[in-house]
Amino acid sequence: IFFSVILLAFDLSAAKAVKITQTKDSARVTINGEFFTEYVFNGHSKPILYPVIGPHGIPMTRNYPMKEDVDNEAKDHPHHKSIWYTHDDVNKVQFWLEYPGKNSKLKPGKISQRSMKIDGNKIRTSDHWADHEGKVLCTDSRVIEFGTTAVGRYIDFSITLHADHGDVTFGDTKEGSMGIRTNPLLRLRADAKRGNHTAKGLGINSEGVKGKDMWGKRAKWVDYWAPIDGKTVGVAIFDHPENPRHPTWWHARDYGLIAANPFGVHHFEKKPAGTGDMLIKSGKSITFNYRFLFHEGDVESANIAGEYKAWSK
Repeated sequence: IFFSVILLAFDLSAAKAVKITQTKDSARVTINGEFFTEYVFNGHSKPILYPVIGPHGIPMTRNYPMKEDVDNEAKDHPHHKSIWYTHDDVNKVQFWLEYPGKNSKLKPGKISQRSMKIDGNKIRTSDHWADHEGKVLCTDSRVIEFGTTAVGRYIDFSITLHADHGDVTFGDTKEGSMGIRTNPLLRLRADAKRGNHTAKGLGINSEGVKGKDMWGKRAKWVDYWAPIDGKTVGVAIFDHPENPRHPTWWHARDYGLIAANPFGVHHFEKKPAGTGDMLIKSGKSITFNYRFLFHEGDVESANIAGEYKAWSK
């Protein structure tokens, strides 16, 4: 009981350290008076978290395309906006891509926030997923929580997808779903042609798979880290054990894209197209929970396995 009281006191203290201030287009988050991130719900085809500031004041996500002409940032995949949740085949409407794909007949839709409530260290929102003509396909409810652990700052992202406008299918494609595009120095390889001249990152997943081989593999978590400005920092993304199809597959690229995707089985495992489709019947909902942990040190010194175990309980 005494231990539980200590944990409760710690949680309340951590929550009090977080301050969220809503503006016209965003919600600004500080921890102990220091800027952490901004949840931007206007101005893009979906809500995003940008920028995200990690240990030692180091930016943890890339600036492009929100801010252009930043040294060492590649100009590619303009739909990779810092941190976001979307999927590229929702009842045959694109939400991952923001423009018609050259090899796709699907048209882009838009995720629009309908309401927001600030609740202590949490943001609660409701959102519409609509096609290019404005027809709503489904909705979501989000709870985004901010705080700290012994090794860094976290964002807990819970999303419940509601089939409240008829049946909805999240289709079998690698282009999804809970994503981050990292600081360019966290990349595993450079791409000078696109503007990234320096990459210093290393990566591993919970199963011990390293580097670019993590792509398409199932794992409880993945972690990328690198020396930046004289400090080693990283980002780990956790998939909760209660999520559908846990452990998830990872659309984890060596150019700094990391996305948890439980739908893209066809691409990841070369199984028949449609194998990964997930149907949500009309009136039903499904929930996914993720954590982004922006930590000091590498995967061992930050005890990512231990952090995951504590969070997953």
